[in-house]
Amino acid sequence: MASEPKRSRLVAVTLDEASIGRGNPDQEHERAIAIYDIVEANSFALPNYDGGPYALHIALIEKRLCFEVRTESGAPLVTHQLSLSPFRKAIRDYELICDSYYQAIRSGSPSQIEAIDMGRRGMHNEAAELLMERLEGKILVDFDTARRIFTLIFALHWRG
Repeated sequence: MASEPKRSRLVAVTLDEASIGRGNPDQEHERAIAIYDIVEANSFALPNYDGGPYALHIALIEKRLCFEVRTESGAPLVTHQLSLSPFRKAIRDYELICDSYYQAIRSGSPSQIEAIDMGRRGMHNEAAELLMERLEGKILVDFDTARRIFTLIFALHWRG
C-alpha cells in the first residue's frame, strides 16, 4: 500500500495556448513556476469519483476559465467553466499589491516590505478561498492547492 501513488492529486497541468496565448519570457517563466508548484504539491479530486491521479488542462473560453479534468493518461473526465468576473477584483487588487511589494523591495524599509508582504499574502489567501468557493461541488482542492491554482490564474491574466 505504501508504494501506491496518491490518487487525489494532479500529475500534470497544461495550458491551452490557443486561448491563453504566449507571454513574454518573464510571463512564461511565471507560468512554468506556477505549474511546477501545483504539480509538486497538491490535493485534487472529483466529488463522487474514485479515480486519479488527474491531469488538468486550463483554457480561457469566451471569457470563462475552463478546467478540463482528465485521467493521468489524458482521457477526459469532466469540464467545468467558471466566470472570470468574480476573480477580476482579486486579480486587479493582487496585481496592485504585488507592484507595491516589488517597489518596496527596491526602496522601502524592512518594516514597509514586511507590512506589504503580509497584505499580499492576505490577498492571496482571500483569492484562494474564492476559488475554493467557486469550485465547491465540482472539484475538491485543499487550501494550498487553491493558492497555487490562483497563482496560475494570476499568471494567466498576462497576455503576450
